[in-house]
Amino acid sequence: MPRDTLDPGHGHRLRLNTLVRLRWLAIVGQSITVVVVGYWLGFPLPVAPCFALIGCSALLNVSLALQYPATHRLPPPAAFAILTFDALQLAGLLYMTGGLTNPFALLMAVPVVISATSLPLGMTSLLGGLVVGMATLLVFFHLPLPWFEGIELSMPFIYVAGSWVALSSSIAFTGIYAFRVAEEARLLANALSATELVLQREQHLSALDGLAAAAAHELGTPLATIALVAREMERALGSDTTYAEDVKLLRSQSERCREILKRLTSLSTESEEHLARLPLTSLVEEVTAPHRDFGIAIKLSPGERRGAEPVGRRNPGVIYGLGNLVENAVDFAKARVTIGWRWNEDEVVFTIVDDGPGFPPEIVTRIGEPYMSTRQGAERGGGLGLGLFIAKTLLERSGATLSFRNSNTPGEGALVEIAWPKGSFLASAPSTENMFDTA
Repeated sequence: MPRDTLDPGHGHRLRLNTLVRLRWLAIVGQSITVVVVGYWLGFPLPVAPCFALIGCSALLNVSLALQYPATHRLPPPAAFAILTFDALQLAGLLYMTGGLTNPFALLMAVPVVISATSLPLGMTSLLGGLVVGMATLLVFFHLPLPWFEGIELSMPFIYVAGSWVALSSSIAFTGIYAFRVAEEARLLANALSATELVLQREQHLSALDGLAAAAAHELGTPLATIALVAREMERALGSDTTYAEDVKLLRSQSERCREILKRLTSLSTESEEHLARLPLTSLVEEVTAPHRDFGIAIKLSPGERRGAEPVGRRNPGVIYGLGNLVENAVDFAKARVTIGWRWNEDEVVFTIVDDGPGFPPEIVTRIGEPYMSTRQGAERGGGLGLGLFIAKTLLERSGATLSFRNSNTPGEGALVEIAWPKGSFLASAPSTENMFDTA
């Protein structure tokens, strides 16, 4: 699993190769434009100064490519400096080719958009302000727009002012939009990485039983060899008491180790079926038991039960997800949390209801997004919403559908319903045996 997404600062590191390729694309486009305008159309154009600025970009590209590997990630200050250079280089070209009357002036927004997707908000705001400042200067200070020989194309000031407003609006809108999209993508990547870590931990804990059995099996042979050698040594010593006590101790301790391993193997064998398969009521008890000692009453309220009780395979992700939802309800409950469950031929359903303040109406539709608190105010248990996102992701991976709403029953607050349609749930079971089979 990639670790970069777990590093908060790493998400703001732009890959150097990305900037180099974008700049080469800009260099090619700028060069073609200068050649077409200056030589094909024959407009009066300071070709040499324009190519000098383009050459500066090419020289910077070459020096960066030679100094750093393609996979190098730039720290934010270095990326900000490079994007500032790009903005200044483009402003210089526009100064020599008509300022904001040049139709390519809109490209000044590009460095800001790139910054918004990869740099912190402060640096992006500073770069955006710098670009708007340069655009303001280009309104009043620039060489004439290249046009036919002997004809000076003069644009009305209101047109130039409109171009400035359009450019400033584009920088603000696209910059904010790109920053929000990139930030949400980074938060989602971090949350998914945290989810994978939680799932790995739960699976690791579930695998300890198998590891214990394997260790007992592997250690059995060398311990049997030690016991055999100790027995031969004891027989060879005969009546010699010099090492008799030591050999006897060695034999007794090796036998003790074998007995311990035998009990460990026996425990693993006896509990394997219990750990591998879990009745629905046992699953309810397992996810609620850790939360009974926090001063909040947990009431179990079974509902409709058609057919035999579902007995499924132990799924660490489901156990963690349900436990997290119960914990969240206990955190915000005033005195009571009600856990309900039911099943029929079509689905298996859990419901978790607390008597707390409930979900604020304005965020009910957004519950489950990473880094968004599901409750507001000073209630205990408030947080960033990452735990709920992890729980929701793990449960949805098992085929569940989650519903978050406020209860219509007086005296009850938030209500969470987790439902598994049997068809889709059985199809997405993580192992050869389905998690909820009818016993």
